[in-house]
Amino acid sequence: MKVAIIGAGIGGIATAVRLRVQGHEVTVFEANSYLGGKLSEFDLSGYRFDAGPSLFTMPEFVTELFTLAGKNASDYFEYERLDIITHYFYEDGTRLHAYAKPEKFAQEVAQKLGEKAENVLFFLKKSKEKYDLTGDIFLRRSLHKISSFLNKETLWCILNAYKLDAFRTMNVANESLFSNPKMVQLFNRYATYNGSDPWQTPATLNIIPHLEFGVGAFFPKKGMFSITQSLVDLAKDLGVNFVLNAKVEEILIEKNKSKKRVKGIKVNGENKAFDLIVSNMDIVNAYKKLLPTEPQPAKILNQPKSSSALIFYWGIKQVFPALGLHNIFFSADYKTEFEHIFKHQDIYHDPTVYINITSKNKPDDAPAHCENWFTMINVPNHSGQDWDKLIAEARENILTKLSRMLGTDIRQHIEIEAVLDPRTIESKTSSSQGALYGNSSNNRYAAFLRHANFSSDISNLYFCGGSVHPGGGIPLAISSAKIVGDLIKESKKV
Repeated sequence: MKVAIIGAGIGGIATAVRLRVQGHEVTVFEANSYLGGKLSEFDLSGYRFDAGPSLFTMPEFVTELFTLAGKNASDYFEYERLDIITHYFYEDGTRLHAYAKPEKFAQEVAQKLGEKAENVLFFLKKSKEKYDLTGDIFLRRSLHKISSFLNKETLWCILNAYKLDAFRTMNVANESLFSNPKMVQLFNRYATYNGSDPWQTPATLNIIPHLEFGVGAFFPKKGMFSITQSLVDLAKDLGVNFVLNAKVEEILIEKNKSKKRVKGIKVNGENKAFDLIVSNMDIVNAYKKLLPTEPQPAKILNQPKSSSALIFYWGIKQVFPALGLHNIFFSADYKTEFEHIFKHQDIYHDPTVYINITSKNKPDDAPAHCENWFTMINVPNHSGQDWDKLIAEARENILTKLSRMLGTDIRQHIEIEAVLDPRTIESKTSSSQGALYGNSSNNRYAAFLRHANFSSDISNLYFCGGSVHPGGGIPLAISSAKIVGDLIKESKKV
């Protein structure tokens, strides 16, 4: 079949690989002049920055694409496991290393926070239990096909659904186990991995820490963008065609009596015929911009969106030995910070600050004796705020906080700067309201409220990427490609 994929985000690229392996003729159309969507890179005066996602987990989702294609993954892509996942900094001066080995991490917590080591190990055991119960079902199958539920694995999950802890919030669950508020805050942070609020999202999301402490956290030896580049190289080697600066304006639909099917796309003003189309575009914009005359699934499209991000890319003329690859500087009032993000739709004056420094593991990402700081805070999605004012205030608050907690004026060390905010995230990646993960998960039923990976009304139209099932983030976006590939393969058997 002749296939068009709209958007060269990581989900679209992974889908291209899978469909090419199936034997289809695949062309990927990307509106930007670069590939990767959020998972892209740029250089600034000798500093290299990964533009978007900075944490790499579940590498098997990447490497299985090479295996599927009959290639050796190490010929394209190399990565290493981290011994320390994150360096944590608290306002009272407490500093904590999140060691990758659970036992070592538990001892660190016991020593630094006075929290019982067995509580940490029990939490991680329960996190693994949740993953073992749901991981394969949720990550690798459509939740919108009856066949996905007619098997013993799904039945077992249903019978053990109480173990998922869906009827308590993440914060309530964590407070019930840990006596030290710092430990509660640390594990509450994992709600941000899909842009949600730990005071609203179900405790089911406590599944996420297992991905780091159980499966592992990793660093691609050539940086996060090498995930994109390696899969693009694989796709090209297989014969996938990529077209840049190609803005798709409409999905063309053919109507025959009561049936509808795709017949092509309109790109840069020209109609092109295709047998099958996969949209990697944010699902809201896919309907509003590419399918404006088709019935809109309002209930799904109007779901509250996830949080967004404000990122300062700083070239720092200094080396900070206390910092690692991943660093978190916590707010003194986490609950109020989330209230500002989700209730007030603004930025708290004391935000939690995340700093990713890839030059710690890849020295050529910064000049000698310098560091490349990817400095990010969680912020509300774009809802008409005065972002210029909010950004200026946040920048000053971040610098004041970091200078105080690191004991030096960070301002004097900044050599270069670039900024990414919800407006530019929206314009560059077509993410509705600049939301990083599509719909938020501040609802126990959120997993079932994402759009399916296929259209139930239009034949041969499919959807992949972070705004549809199973969700946002690199592993889930790549997983959506597997689900789409399996759906298409199965449909051809009918």
